[in-house]
Amino acid sequence: MAATIKAGIVGGAGYAGGELLRLLFLHPHVELAFVQSRSQAGKLVSSSHPDLLGETELTFSAGADAPVDVLFLCAGHGEAAKFLAENKVLAATKIIDLSQDFRWNEGTNTATVEVDGRSFVYGLPELQRERIKGAQHIANPGCFATGIQLALLPLAQQNILTSEVHVSGITGSTGAGQSLSATSHFSWRTENVSTYKVMEHQHLREIKRSLLSLQPDNQPDIHFIPYRGPFARGIFITAYLKSELSLEEAQALYSDYYKDHPFTIVTEQNPDLKQVVNTNKCVLHLQKHGEMLVITSIIDNLLKGAAGQAVQNMNLVFGLDESTGLKLKAAAF
Repeated sequence: MAATIKAGIVGGAGYAGGELLRLLFLHPHVELAFVQSRSQAGKLVSSSHPDLLGETELTFSAGADAPVDVLFLCAGHGEAAKFLAENKVLAATKIIDLSQDFRWNEGTNTATVEVDGRSFVYGLPELQRERIKGAQHIANPGCFATGIQLALLPLAQQNILTSEVHVSGITGSTGAGQSLSATSHFSWRTENVSTYKVMEHQHLREIKRSLLSLQPDNQPDIHFIPYRGPFARGIFITAYLKSELSLEEAQALYSDYYKDHPFTIVTEQNPDLKQVVNTNKCVLHLQKHGEMLVITSIIDNLLKGAAGQAVQNMNLVFGLDESTGLKLKAAAF
């Protein structure tokens, strides 16, 4: 039997922190030592996450006040780096950051980011699982970045991602975080769709860095249009590009690339978003229309796009089967 892993969460009151809580409470090898939240300190965890009523009497702490084997940083962008600068973390503690603070080295194809003496490995298992296994610190990928990269990695690995890529992706409202804004209110979001950060979404930076690591002499343009969707969770991505591959060749390439990765599934059936909601899966579907290869990629933004992938990375770091605690049931209907 694997030893118990003591875990702590910083920023446990938000959507990603709450989803991580749910996963870790049910993980067979994890004991949760503390859940930190500056805004909710002293309050029951179930006061912020009412679905956990009856599951735990744990209260939020004001600080990271217990030694742990792994520390998950679920604070907002910019807050993770600030927390590490202001708080002492034991050298032996593994750190998994869910923000964007440590995700990229601009213009390089290196697999790590160096910050204040800490080396962060980019935590996309389908890209560099072996590096993750030996990592002390991990930068968890972004949600759109995860879905788009999984749609393109097999082509880049063969150095055949040579033409510009057009991508559109629609995300649920939980992707915007828990803080209220004009575009996250129910009355605005419901029965409504809009674009945002057209052609300049921040996740393009980590996508380009990963592709550069696979084909350093060829960096195709990626044209990305993200949409806000009138639903709570999930990401539905469609990417298309010119390709000389036949549909059969593309399907064989993708199936071979992902054959040893338990959460990325290549299907010949046209997928729908509910297949992945509440799971750590990415489902990929390929079509060929003339010279255009069309790739559909769907994930749950809070799981494979955030907390689920963080637990997957934790499993790899501690020598567990990467699917431990992540065999989840889809919403389906």
